[in-house]
Amino acid sequence: MRNTVFAMLLAFVLGAFAVPALAHGATPLGMLQKIKPQLELNTSQEQQWDAVVAQAKAAHAAARANFAQVHAAMQTELAKPEPDFAAVATLSDGVRQQNEALRKQTRDAWLALYANFTPAQKALARDTIKAGLDSMAARWAAHRGTPTSAAE
Repeated sequence: MRNTVFAMLLAFVLGAFAVPALAHGATPLGMLQKIKPQLELNTSQEQQWDAVVAQAKAAHAAARANFAQVHAAMQTELAKPEPDFAAVATLSDGVRQQNEALRKQTRDAWLALYANFTPAQKALARDTIKAGLDSMAARWAAHRGTPTSAAE
């Protein structure tokens, strides 16, 4: 039982740190934010971009609020002589489902925007994302002390 509670808390903590990583360009969509001027979006694409960014920010805020709700529930239960961890787990499962739905809505909005890109914009997006993923793989390999395929 104690391992289950620890695993649940660990998952929430890691989730709390993963969400901010999205805002700092650690995802393909974040990488596109860095080259937005080079994409030369038309007016319609610019409006769609702004709407998607607003949606992503709202989803991020909701995920943080949901995490805070689970954290508060856990603290409340831990203050009891006999905590009801099942209740926290049930709440946690519901929060995870809500956050997953928000993530998919945001992803689908980004994919809809990408579908409206010109072939040149798509090529620029592809090249940027590939370079970013290669860079992350190299950093991860350096962190783990293993060579990347490009360095071999």
